[in-house]
Amino acid sequence: MGRAGRPGLIGTVARTAVVAGTATAVVGGVRGRKAKKEAAQAQAAAPAPQAPAAAEKKSLDDAIEQIKKLAELKDQGILTEEEFTAKKQHLLA
Repeated sequence: MGRAGRPGLIGTVARTAVVAGTATAVVGGVRGRKAKKEAAQAQAAAPAPQAPAAAEKKSLDDAIEQIKKLAELKDQGILTEEEFTAKKQHLLA
């Protein structure tokens, strides 16, 4: 005949093991999802590295645009030929 009332020692230990195992599994799952989410956010926040060739092309394009503006200023008489040449050399250096 079975025992009425509270479970015995083995039943209590078994229930505790099930509760502890479930809690461990839940915490592990939460940590895993949190780690994946943080890694995805960090990757999304990191700027994509530019290729060196693209960076050099952009730099050269910027220098050309500035030289064109300087040439316009020289043509308008705002810059002298010497000032234009010095600034152009500085940009191309």
